[in-house]
Amino acid sequence: MRPIAFALLTCLTSAAALGGFAAPAPVPGTAPPGLPPNQVSPVTVFPKTDAPKVVKSYPAAGQEVAPGIMVLSVTFDQPMQKSGFDYGSSDGEPSLDCLKTPRLLDDNKTFVLLCTSEPQKTYNLTFNAKTQGGFINVAEHRADPATLTFKTASGDGPKDIHEAMKAAGLRDIDMPIAEMPGMAPPPSQAKTSP
Repeated sequence: MRPIAFALLTCLTSAAALGGFAAPAPVPGTAPPGLPPNQVSPVTVFPKTDAPKVVKSYPAAGQEVAPGIMVLSVTFDQPMQKSGFDYGSSDGEPSLDCLKTPRLLDDNKTFVLLCTSEPQKTYNLTFNAKTQGGFINVAEHRADPATLTFKTASGDGPKDIHEAMKAAGLRDIDMPIAEMPGMAPPPSQAKTSP
């Protein structure tokens, strides 16, 4: 028994020499006495990110496409908010006739916009050209300004939204907002009277 008592005495002496005994580990789910319980902040903190950048579009930069009904698409490199956008034509360039509001697709990175284009034109579009507002990511960082230049061929192009979506490589569920004064709704959205 002496070796056990001696070992216990040695441990107690070593613990006292090192500054005392260690406090017992807290029981999970409880706060140590005298301290308030942990609280979760209601603020969501997003990691610092670079400004969003356009990484893909339809039409692609420099591409020649058929004129007519077009579904313009712009894809950013990170998730975006659906409420902010800024697009337009460069000064002095032909204006692409588009609806006012693009739609953010379920990938949260791609916006689609219903437009019509004329044959044999060069379109030069701008994104986030204004100094405030525009396309922003989920952490509210503005996207870098960007431009997109493409041409239209001669002849006829898509005559309805479904042909335009197929040309842009979009799925049926990627339907853009399709309300434009003077434009008939696609057959799938047309209302019939009883």
